[in-house]
Amino acid sequence: MTSPPVTGPAAVPTHRGGPGPARFRPRRTTPAGAARPKRRGPLAYWRQYLAISPFYLIFAAFSFFPVFYSLYLAFQRWDGMGTMQFVGLQQFRFLWDDPVFWLSIRNTLVIWVLSTVPTLFGALTLATLLHSVRRFKGFYRIALYVPNVTSIVAVAIFFGAVFSNNFGLVNAILGVVGISPVPWLSNPWLIKVVISLLMTWQWTGYNMIIYLAGLQAIPTSIYEAAKMDGAGPIRTFFQITIPIMRPIILFTVIISTINGLQSFSEPQVLFASNAANANLGGPGQAGLTTLLYFYQSAFLNNDYGYGAAIVWAFFVLIIILVAVNWRITTRGRKA
Repeated sequence: MTSPPVTGPAAVPTHRGGPGPARFRPRRTTPAGAARPKRRGPLAYWRQYLAISPFYLIFAAFSFFPVFYSLYLAFQRWDGMGTMQFVGLQQFRFLWDDPVFWLSIRNTLVIWVLSTVPTLFGALTLATLLHSVRRFKGFYRIALYVPNVTSIVAVAIFFGAVFSNNFGLVNAILGVVGISPVPWLSNPWLIKVVISLLMTWQWTGYNMIIYLAGLQAIPTSIYEAAKMDGAGPIRTFFQITIPIMRPIILFTVIISTINGLQSFSEPQVLFASNAANANLGGPGQAGLTTLLYFYQSAFLNNDYGYGAAIVWAFFVLIIILVAVNWRITTRGRKA
């Protein structure tokens, strides 16, 4: 028994003969006499482009242009007032032999490690604990996130008072328990510790909020299945939570790497580095970060070409470290 042929305005046969079923093509449903819609070129949307143009003009003037102009300055010698003098790669050659630059790199890397590792571990721990809290969860979120939105200048002044060598709160507490005062702001190693504690206190809440959002997105059925299989809390955390959270952890590692390497306000305010002196960044230049050295070279010593060379060399270092962190974090992940 054969089926009736397909008829009606929805389709027309296109079979050209020969064996095999007939093929059908949809028929145009445009009413007779109706005009086809005209294609509109890019200039037809000039009003929309005009409405959003202020953002792009401001971005080009204050972000895009300065970035590439700084690259141009890296090959010039200029004090900000006189005529520029092209020196080619001479700035970068001097940078390679500059011991202060490499000192700033070492300080920056040490501060970055001392601040980033505790920040991420503390944020993940707090997020896990807060995820299991039933009451006052909103209060804890706000309390832990407040340091991130607090003025870094105010925070640095506060930490300078708390860790003061003579009248600091920390040394006062140590004196109560019979421990002699600790030179927090004069010992080269302890200076890095104080700066790292400041950055850890500032960024832990930010990363904690991101981890908490990731934990809340994990279906509870996965944990229930793991519990039925006899998995304990520790095994569940390392074999279920961490693998699922890996993309979020990768994001926080990259963001923390970029933010940690760009430390500037913390040592600048903590040691009141407002003059071009040999002790920029504290005693022994122990708190001299790379961006603080750039600030000294460009804006205190008026050597804008060398300052631009410092920034671009540091930019390359950040890219390398981000790529290394990406490789380490994604190692072993299945495609």
